[in-house]
Amino acid sequence: MKRHYTIIENNMNYLDIRGVFVKITVIGGGGVRSMFLAKSIAQKAERLHIDELCFMDNNEQKLNIYGGMAAHVAKLLCPKMRFSITTDAVDAVRDADYVITTIRVGEDDMRAKDERIALNKGILGQETTGAAGFSFAMRSVPALAEYCELIKKYSKKDVKVFNFTNPAGVVSQTLRDMGYDFTYGICDAPSGMLRSFALLYNENPEHIQGEVYGLNHLSYFKSIKLNEKEIMDDLIENDEAYAKTDMRYFSKELLRDRKAVLNEYLYYFYYREQAVENILKAEQTRGEQIRDINKNMTAELSVMDIENDFEGCLKVFEKWYGMREGSYMASETGVKRTAPWYFDIYEEDDGGYAGVALKFIETAQSGTTGTMIMCIPNHGSINGLRDDDVVEITCDVNADGCIPHTIGDVDEQNLEMIRRVKIYERLSSKAIRERDKAAAVQALTLHPLVNSYSLAKELVDEFIEHNRNYSDGWK
Repeated sequence: MKRHYTIIENNMNYLDIRGVFVKITVIGGGGVRSMFLAKSIAQKAERLHIDELCFMDNNEQKLNIYGGMAAHVAKLLCPKMRFSITTDAVDAVRDADYVITTIRVGEDDMRAKDERIALNKGILGQETTGAAGFSFAMRSVPALAEYCELIKKYSKKDVKVFNFTNPAGVVSQTLRDMGYDFTYGICDAPSGMLRSFALLYNENPEHIQGEVYGLNHLSYFKSIKLNEKEIMDDLIENDEAYAKTDMRYFSKELLRDRKAVLNEYLYYFYYREQAVENILKAEQTRGEQIRDINKNMTAELSVMDIENDFEGCLKVFEKWYGMREGSYMASETGVKRTAPWYFDIYEEDDGGYAGVALKFIETAQSGTTGTMIMCIPNHGSINGLRDDDVVEITCDVNADGCIPHTIGDVDEQNLEMIRRVKIYERLSSKAIRERDKAAAVQALTLHPLVNSYSLAKELVDEFIEHNRNYSDGWK
């Protein structure tokens, strides 16, 4: 059923003066983080000439709740911007300049089952770095490919698609392998870490830069500069960093040994047995926690009036989402975040994954070249990887696209970890594109967190059965 609800109509005088029309579409606009996206985009809408923002989702209930709350935020921050929500994908992507994809096919119940299938075999089930990521990708890629075809047909000719759908590494690789060269993988983990490091030193986050290389959720900081001064060695020795940033998941000895600051998700690789043990001891997996939090929050918000009691709705959202933030990686690591969580509409935005997309847009419009961390093809940047391997890397961005920084040779132990997971991603791409069961078994056999042919065969059989309503034709 088609639904299209326009919040604010265009102010034509405003648009005529600027002579620039930019439309951003969010596919997955019924997600619980929709308000964050709306806030990020609305705060910068006038500066970036964004006159239309459309949130699309095929879950009408969640779209009306979380898309409706996003609409309220956007209206407060930028009433001149036209905001709409719809369940019609063609309407959503029509004439779009930029599309952000953040979907969860099968929703939270399927994620929780993905993780349990792996954990029942003693294998880490984390949905991006763990074996469960393959199952999630089996659902994500076919759906995203359908959206990409619609985008090719109905969006602007030079459209850019920023994919935040997990597992971003496998998904970004597969979409590129399918020929969707207008897609870019984005993740807010590296930029979020850099922001926390700047704040640790009481500095403006705009004054920090990092040279990153690796894969999504498996990347290493080669250099971190604050006000153009190298601080990485100092950061590794800074005890406060292990208390106040996501370096909390690692020992100082490990970072010294790797001569790098690590992406937080590398915890699962360097502390694999601890992660599995902690998760098995916990009452719930991360997926089960989020499933229950989201289910309870949606039920409570579904009987409230967003337009006439937005403040009440916001309090309910803050209560439940605060639980989600406080439990982030807590079961896996035994370390809880202690800072209280709240959502301030008017506070300056800290970016998140919308911030990554907006920085790309801002740089492209400026006619200059900026520096960002994104998931793009390697093109000779990291020695030892193929040119078409999608990597997470610091790159130069301009109106024409992205050029990865030349990294060259890297520490052989770090490279070995990267190469092993990249081969898994290549084989996963082949398996998902061709519905090739043998390639799927090869992929999971090589995955460092599976590392077993017999277990890989069992996992693939169960994942195929688990996803039979979303991904058929496997041979």
